Amino acid sequence: MPAGEGLGRVVMVVPTYNESLNLGPVIERLRRAQPEVDVLVVDDGSPDGTGDLADAIAAEDPQVTVLHRTTKEGLGAAYRHGFEVALDRGYDVIGEMDADGSHQPEQLQLLLDALREADLVIGSRWVPGGRIVNWPLHRELLSRGGNFYTRHLLGIRVRDATAGYRLFRRTTLERIDLQEVQSSGYVFQADLAFRTVQAGLRVVEVPIEFVERELGDSKMSRDVATESLKRITVWGLGERRRRLRAALGRSEQPTPPSR
Repeated sequence: MPAGEGLGRVVMVVPTYNESLNLGPVIERLRRAQPEVDVLVVDDGSPDGTGDLADAIAAEDPQVTVLHRTTKEGLGAAYRHGFEVALDRGYDVIGEMDADGSHQPEQLQLLLDALREADLVIGSRWVPGGRIVNWPLHRELLSRGGNFYTRHLLGIRVRDATAGYRLFRRTTLERIDLQEVQSSGYVFQADLAFRTVQAGLRVVEVPIEFVERELGDSKMSRDVATESLKRITVWGLGERRRRLRAALGRSEQPTPPSR
């Protein structure tokens, strides 16, 4: 069965900032693994020439297109822009994946298959069968701990809410209203997962192998993780307050985070 049969047109949004060493091989692998899937690169004005490289690839492959942003505003802002363009272009399935090789293009079929029974599919490191390769222990503990905190504070069952290998149905992105999403950093991932759950839509996690990048520098830092947890704390306390009011008989509608 072709990758997107029964799902419609599929595009993977790939945000980039200084990924000139990784982008070419990642797109080549993705196009080889899923030749019917389009690629939308969103470059945040990379000074290392990533945008020019993406343009060169697009010139040779009509299924690859590029958006050039003039400033680096964060992962969430890049994804939000890419999603809006993909929706305008009429795609039925809109996905996310990293440009550094951490997400294996050869595993995209697992997500596509799962989407037939879901509204959002997350390639998860922290469900049975998921694994990470070449991560130091402190980074694994940071990710596991952050996801545990997110899961319990927000009251959602998603085990890898911060994961960036995903597929959304266009109806999901329309339902959660991207115009209301203001998250710009890595917390964007938890934000969209929370909104999807709050909208009553079905989230499915499939196990993947996450491989630490071999080339270039990671954009994740302790400061970025700390800021994400601060924002999640604010959302979680708001959700707990809403539940308490509902339990006391003063029901109010759940309000997804606005920033």
